[in-house]
Amino acid sequence: MSQEILNQYVQSMKAGQKYVKAAQGRGENPYPLVLDTLLENVKIVRQEKLGLLDIPTELIVGTKTVGRVNALAGNFMPLLAENTEFASKWMLLCEAHLEEGIRDPVQCYEYLGKFYIEEGNKRVSVLRSFDAPSVPGSVVRLVPEKTEEPAVLMYYEFMDFYALSGLYGLEFKKPGSYRRLQAALGLEADAVWTTEERRSFSAGYAHFRAALETRRLVGATPAEALLSFLEIHSFRELKEMTSAQLTKALEALWPDVSAQAGSEPIKLTTEPDAKEKSLVSRILSAAVPDHIHAAFIYGFSPEESEWTRAHEHGRLCLEEKLGSAVETSVWFSGDEDPFSAMEKAVDSGAKLIFATLPSMIEDCRRIAAAHKGVKVLNCSLSQPYTGVRMYYARSYECKFITGAIAGAMATEDEIGYIADYPIFGTPAGINAFALGARLTNPRARIRLRWSCLDDDPLGKLLQDGVRVISNRDAAYPSMAHGDKDWGLFRIREDGQLQTLAVPCLDWGEFYVRLVRSIFNGGWNDEPSDRSINYYWGLDSGVLDLQFPPELPDGVCRLARLLRGALADGSFQPFSDQIPDQNGVLRCGEGQSLRAEEIVAMDWLCENVDGAIPPFEALQPRSRELVRLLGVYRDLIAPQKVERQL
Repeated sequence: MSQEILNQYVQSMKAGQKYVKAAQGRGENPYPLVLDTLLENVKIVRQEKLGLLDIPTELIVGTKTVGRVNALAGNFMPLLAENTEFASKWMLLCEAHLEEGIRDPVQCYEYLGKFYIEEGNKRVSVLRSFDAPSVPGSVVRLVPEKTEEPAVLMYYEFMDFYALSGLYGLEFKKPGSYRRLQAALGLEADAVWTTEERRSFSAGYAHFRAALETRRLVGATPAEALLSFLEIHSFRELKEMTSAQLTKALEALWPDVSAQAGSEPIKLTTEPDAKEKSLVSRILSAAVPDHIHAAFIYGFSPEESEWTRAHEHGRLCLEEKLGSAVETSVWFSGDEDPFSAMEKAVDSGAKLIFATLPSMIEDCRRIAAAHKGVKVLNCSLSQPYTGVRMYYARSYECKFITGAIAGAMATEDEIGYIADYPIFGTPAGINAFALGARLTNPRARIRLRWSCLDDDPLGKLLQDGVRVISNRDAAYPSMAHGDKDWGLFRIREDGQLQTLAVPCLDWGEFYVRLVRSIFNGGWNDEPSDRSINYYWGLDSGVLDLQFPPELPDGVCRLARLLRGALADGSFQPFSDQIPDQNGVLRCGEGQSLRAEEIVAMDWLCENVDGAIPPFEALQPRSRELVRLLGVYRDLIAPQKVERQL
């Protein structure tokens, strides 16, 4: 045997010994996994012959039987001394590989996306010692019974993806990721990949993974990093980028990848920064300004949009209360894409951007990545991006109070509720209203209707004989004195509409408090490795209720007591026993739901008659927002982009 081959074996053996030592130091199994052991308590429902494949070497993790598993380290490097029979056979294979290449395929099984060798362990070991990217193998897939175990559910999604793409090596942990990847590449949900598309993707993915070598992946897989990348850049852009350009793009994106890999990527900030810092603290705080240019990005003009009017009211309030300390400007994205409007705002000197529509989130992420010194906020909720902060109000607090008023004022047990979109925070509002109604009328039933399904939900509730109804909130305080169908109202015996209470938002209060927090150094106190979502309520002044003079004194007094208790935190709407429509206890006695649980609600209380509508049933005009913020957004088929492969 030549010295070259002997050296190859000795070097490989040292690599195996190093692997074993490191694994033992971490308390992990240092040897290849044994499939027969893994399957002892697993029900296999079928076997599928996949034929001859080029198996990615990194996905070979074990052997079929226990055999001589201790002869190999977990990385398939040899462990036995060079004078053993095992070593002699290994070196003979190595010689054959150098002379003509190892051509005989290994025999193996695939289970949950990983491969286990039945015949050919030494061939795998030799090829791995030469850093071969793949090994030819005849593969039999073992399909486990479908259960609710996350790994099994993801594997079933992978099998559907494999049937289309023929690709291994893409591992995801979140449901819907394979479907989102297919859409991000411009392919229909059921499109079968061509050979050329498979080659194009493999080349681009290899380019992407090479750039990833400079980053340390913690918690995320390379495929998850790619999907985050494709939220901002196209696959075509990826292929055209140089290694340096791709590394720079990943540098800007990396905080989002790291945050989304964590168990809680979003931090809900539920209270404004109210403390005035000392002069010393302000000096020690990084980059605390005493003047700022804030740009407001609108999708529509105030004349044509009540939503924009609400934020314009907030902008003017900011100017009025902070005077010369703040300069504001307005940019409309109606005639151009939001990113261009934001670029112009930055060019004009803006250091703070408020993008007032959730649909602007991708443009916000791009502008934040391109201009690190600019603070960017998007008016939305539960978005897991570190470079952009989100803001919205805890509207469910007001809904609980109006629910209590409705329960007290309704002469019948049926109360109407009109919801807008099935997005984060909306089920919380419905449930809070239902719990408030139950507080004052234990027999109350909430008849739920959706404006995203029906052009006239109010008319249909009235036709059904419902006389106390909760409708949309007022977008700013003075709105509450306008149209009579805002907030909570009842239809009197004479047919006239009587307002009972109107929840209203005051974005001016948010903007003033947020900018003051920046001046005070509060912005820098928040963690940079998580997405900051401002979720302020009655205690901040961003949210309030208006009561008409004709509201009965006892009911008005109760409402004010509840408002005070919610504002000072002495009372929580989502506490004690709360069963859902299926009888599942969502909150136990003596417990209270966390803010994160409240935002993520995708269930309804037992006294709600109605359901959260599926995406397919929504009117087309509602779908863009629900794609972004829907409580089931991970399960929605993404919008397909232009074909990228």
